Amino acid sequence: MAGVGLIFFPAFDWCITPDHPEREERLLYTRDQIQEEGILDLPQFREYRPRMAAEKEIQRAHVFVPSLRAHITESHLIAAGGAIAAADLVMGGKEERACALVRPPGHHAMRVVHGQRGFCLVNNEAVMVEHIRQKLGPEARIAIVDTDVHHGDGTQDIYYNDPNVLHISLHQDGRTLYPGTGFLSERGGPGAYGLTVNIPLPPGTGDEGILAVMESLVLPILKDFQPDLVINGAGQDNHFTDPLANMQVTAQGYARLTELLKPDIVVLEGGYAVEGALPYVNLGILLALAGLDYSHVIEPDLTRYNLRQNQAVTETIAYLIDSVGEQWAQRREADLEGIFGSGDFFQRNRMIYYDTAGITESQRSCIRLCSTCAGWERIETRSDRFREMTCAVLLPWNCCSKCRSEAEAEYEEAAFSRRFRKVALHDPQKDHFTELRK
Repeated sequence: MAGVGLIFFPAFDWCITPDHPEREERLLYTRDQIQEEGILDLPQFREYRPRMAAEKEIQRAHVFVPSLRAHITESHLIAAGGAIAAADLVMGGKEERACALVRPPGHHAMRVVHGQRGFCLVNNEAVMVEHIRQKLGPEARIAIVDTDVHHGDGTQDIYYNDPNVLHISLHQDGRTLYPGTGFLSERGGPGAYGLTVNIPLPPGTGDEGILAVMESLVLPILKDFQPDLVINGAGQDNHFTDPLANMQVTAQGYARLTELLKPDIVVLEGGYAVEGALPYVNLGILLALAGLDYSHVIEPDLTRYNLRQNQAVTETIAYLIDSVGEQWAQRREADLEGIFGSGDFFQRNRMIYYDTAGITESQRSCIRLCSTCAGWERIETRSDRFREMTCAVLLPWNCCSKCRSEAEAEYEEAAFSRRFRKVALHDPQKDHFTELRK
């Protein structure tokens, strides 16, 4: 049996609107369930307080436009700090595993932040991962397995070109659900191709399907990657009662998924059936983390639903397992020049919609193609709310001397350019983050 540290933060004073799905009741019912079941009276569980993340800890993962303080609230800092506190419990040897039941959620928050999207402003998992890497060093290998029903596009964006972070996202097919991304073709940047693994599940996927993916695909990939830590972005909106999605996973399915995955750290993401799902799913996850029996965790209205995964869904999932497994096995044989070109830079132009904030970002990024390191990146960004241009220069972990010199020179040039109102330099190896506002 494993010792499990629990960090709980329901964000009493934060919501998008009082009747919005992302509101404080999301976790209050869970708290009641945990107390009723006497979870914290069991010797395997201990509760710890969250802490407030420092601004620098947030900046390790994000560039905020126009500034961090223009967006951030105390609740966001505590949610991110709660995830960091969970990581410290594991890294410090106080607990074998830890679970951060915190809100607001974060996995739709990308590297550049102009506002909230998908209810997210700060990527709690990315902030936590960067904290972990500062502690464990640049060679630390981290796996993030995102089981939220929505594609973890923000986490994917932050680690798209990072060779030491494996990002696996299981989600409802983006053709049928927000944010409309997370397809098999999204496989990572030139410095980390193949380490972005998307598994777009068909609507109607149930316990049978999601557990087949976990056993036959996710676990073999993790065994091959050999991470130092496994983090579960535990979105619970695959549940059969969730109002924002179309899946059929039960509390038993989530508990078994957790038992199979054996994550070191769990961080809550979405899940909006606040009475009929979250208390039971969270309870099942906690019991599974501790290696305790979860067979009695059953939703009270389960018998009202006919949860049978149909044959077409089963066949689609079998195809996904084969296709994604083949992609993973052949990732090192990919024609990177054919995918990213043979010039000095790979360029991406994107329009990013912030559904919660109601704004649109225009972004151009250029990644240096380097045979020695992952290559530095330059991002130029503006939105219809913040129209003045921001430039961010991002160095990778384990940056080679040539890329470091080029990136620093690029930052100096941008700092004197009249094109940009804000210029940022992110250097994780030195844990140095500079932002110049003109």
